[in-house]
Amino acid sequence: MATATESTACHTATHEVRAYGNFIDGAPVPAADTVIERRSPADGALLATYTNGTRQDAEQAIRAARTAFDEGSWPTLTGMERSRVLTTAATLMRAEQDALARIEAEETGKPLALARGDIAASIELFEYAAALAATAHGEAHTELGENCTALVVREPAGVVGMITPWNFPLLQVAQKLPFALAAGCTAVIKPSEFTSGTTLELARIVAAAGVPAGAVNVVTGEGGTVGAAFSDSDLIDLLSFTGSTATGRKITEASAGSIKRLSMELGGKAASIVYEDADLDDALDGVLFGVLFNQGECCVSGARLLVHESIADDFVARVVEGIGKVIVGAPTDERSEVGPMIHAGHLDKVLGCVDTAVADGATLLAGGTRLSGPGFEHGNFVAPTVLDNVTATAAVFTEEIFGPVLTVTRFSDVDEAITLANATEYGLAGSIWTKNIDKALTTARRMRSGRVWVNTTIDGAPALPAGGMKQSGYGREMGQAGFDEFTELKTIQIRTGTRTPVFPNWTR
Repeated sequence: MATATESTACHTATHEVRAYGNFIDGAPVPAADTVIERRSPADGALLATYTNGTRQDAEQAIRAARTAFDEGSWPTLTGMERSRVLTTAATLMRAEQDALARIEAEETGKPLALARGDIAASIELFEYAAALAATAHGEAHTELGENCTALVVREPAGVVGMITPWNFPLLQVAQKLPFALAAGCTAVIKPSEFTSGTTLELARIVAAAGVPAGAVNVVTGEGGTVGAAFSDSDLIDLLSFTGSTATGRKITEASAGSIKRLSMELGGKAASIVYEDADLDDALDGVLFGVLFNQGECCVSGARLLVHESIADDFVARVVEGIGKVIVGAPTDERSEVGPMIHAGHLDKVLGCVDTAVADGATLLAGGTRLSGPGFEHGNFVAPTVLDNVTATAAVFTEEIFGPVLTVTRFSDVDEAITLANATEYGLAGSIWTKNIDKALTTARRMRSGRVWVNTTIDGAPALPAGGMKQSGYGREMGQAGFDEFTELKTIQIRTGTRTPVFPNWTR
């Protein structure tokens, strides 16, 4: 059985433990007595401590954001003024990108090279949002008759609550915060309790860039406390959440009483469809990248390989060979391509899914075990895994695993490929590998996914919106749609001249 290439390097760098408090009303708050410890998923070393925020902390931050919106200057600045601040924030982020990448790699477990990419992408999102702030505009309707003019204006949605996940801490905030700020909103953010470091650093950076006190606040802690306070608060106008579908359902229920707007990017179970006419070298690279990117801890991970039966045996053999050459190692080792799982409980969940799949009839071709030996003694490392002969009814086919686990299912024609791709409750993303334009467009149009990649995967740009269908959520991030998400439309209708009375006997 193929096994992952093992890196013997471990997280041995000595450093001062980072200690953070909340960030409220423009300044860091001293760390509380009750803290959350973040230990390295690679070796268990203590990396940072965060305040274990209370409901009172969350309410204080929400009030600061409310006051900053209702009474502060940020919503009333011109778009160009907000644009300049966001551009300055991007410049400051770029000056600190190496330090931000290291925090990201250490706390998440992702390889340093991937963390650098996340930081670079986050900076681009700030720059793009700055451009949207400078060019934002409404509509004028002048063809409604000579005595009528109407304006459709976009106004900031208000106070935005943001709850972000642990797998892309800074990037997920950057898909929300700069767009909300560009629109003139204020924000209160709850990052994951596992990976709060870069979000707190970002709060400091945007304050230094000129975002006024109270416009950006960060409260760390547990979802059941801080997140719950966000969900049921009457002072928050819009709640933007990225995370699991199960948590999204709870937030929806908790928010019902306040009738706030919700925007949610939830779970996914993306398929990589490989047709027989694909460039198989490109497809191989894309399939491996799709499932192993960020250790598979990615909502758009290409966890399901759907491969045409005529090429399946040879292609799967190449996948197994390739996955066995992947370097699994510590996130701060420059050679590492795949890092550890976020925590021990998640590692157990991933391996449990593999065991269940084998018990249900899947064939284990690679991985499926916890890595041990030099460099892995104290870490949460899973060997990259391939499961063949997976049916569409198997749990491993339909449920999100969130790890480096690839399932293989064969199909015979385009219709079957599309049926299999759509055979989950999720609809976040998917990839198609073919050189036939008819197959590509037919499949892309019929896939029930918010994003579809053709001959690429986990790709994107700040101008391209992202979001889900079905149980993968609603609302969009990035692009013009990502800006519009944080606005409200208002219609202003103006009539000029003498009014024709409706009740002439009463008014004349």
